[in-house]
Amino acid sequence: MNVLVWNENRHEKLNEEVAKIYPDGIHGALKGFIEEEEIVVETATLDEENHGITKERLENTDVLLWWGHLAHHEVNDEIVELIHERVLEGMGLVILHSGHFSKIFKKLMGTSCDLKWREVGEKERMWVVHPSHPIVEGIDQYIEIEQEEMYGEHFDIPAPDELVLVSWFEGGEVFRSGCVYYRGQGKIFYFRPGHETFPTYYNSDVQKVIKNAVNWAKPTTRSRPIYGNAKPLETLTKNN
Repeated sequence: MNVLVWNENRHEKLNEEVAKIYPDGIHGALKGFIEEEEIVVETATLDEENHGITKERLENTDVLLWWGHLAHHEVNDEIVELIHERVLEGMGLVILHSGHFSKIFKKLMGTSCDLKWREVGEKERMWVVHPSHPIVEGIDQYIEIEQEEMYGEHFDIPAPDELVLVSWFEGGEVFRSGCVYYRGQGKIFYFRPGHETFPTYYNSDVQKVIKNAVNWAKPTTRSRPIYGNAKPLETLTKNN
């Protein structure tokens, strides 16, 4: 399986605190623990040529992970179209944290994907609400994160095809933090935690969910359906 981790990689350049937490970038941290699954992992960032993404590279990608925040508007629309087409063809997509506002996620959802937020470093408890789902294999009743950014409802997304995790925050809000969608042949997972100024991606349970999601989202071996004008399978009797 080939995985591509895409990261905006702007906070790491602009904020010393983020650079200390993620010296190899958020993409480097994600790559490091996903590779533990003996998966081939490559990375790409916003400021690379074509944002590090080409049609050929996407054709060789089974699952794409996406982290963005400051510069969603800088992502080229042509690149978004390429990703959208690959998802419909069967490539898996894992959207992380503030990627909820990415062009590709909003295009796939067809909504504003807006929400409430508060950045004070409060406790988050993510409850497993779909315990039989493979994305939460090996996870107990909940994941507790001591410091995280709050995301709160209402989250303007379509009702998830499967809701896997729901968060509670110390300030009282709740949030749909693990959402599964199916688009065309592709599988999509939105996973909420991962604010850049907190070491969330070093949490073993958060890592476990992401690794599970990558394995779950990989394409099936089934060929894509055939569309367009179809010849009849049986002999048709014409009505005069």
